[in-house]
Amino acid sequence: MNSSRPYLVRALYEWIVDNDCTPHLLVNSDFSGVRVPAGFAKDGQIVLNVSPSAVRNLHMDNEAVSFEGRFGGVPHSLYVPAGAMLAIYARENGQGMVFELEPSLEGEAEADEQGPDDDGPSGGGEPPRPSGRPSLKVVK
Repeated sequence: MNSSRPYLVRALYEWIVDNDCTPHLLVNSDFSGVRVPAGFAKDGQIVLNVSPSAVRNLHMDNEAVSFEGRFGGVPHSLYVPAGAMLAIYARENGQGMVFELEPSLEGEAEADEQGPDDDGPSGGGEPPRPSGRPSLKVVK
């Protein structure tokens, strides 16, 4: 069965824009295949403003979200595979959805070779949010 993540991201994006809010994507910048500008990610994550006024050529399908955006006045082409999307939410009120971490293909191979991680609890929780950002609510 296909992942529901890209369908939910598209639906929530439309809902956020229809309510005159600013859609933001929280992205795992370390996920395999992610193309975001170097130096803008922090702690393996980046928050992207994907509002219609902030991006050009936005394309959302079942594989990825891609668009052109400006960072520090410099244009960049961004590519975010569906598995790298950690959350989508409205900047104004924090309403949206958080997704579970999905291992990248490279990360799965490395994890299989290394064995179980004994550093603490794993998976399933909300990703840490950058300070100064609105809180996110899990919608079930």
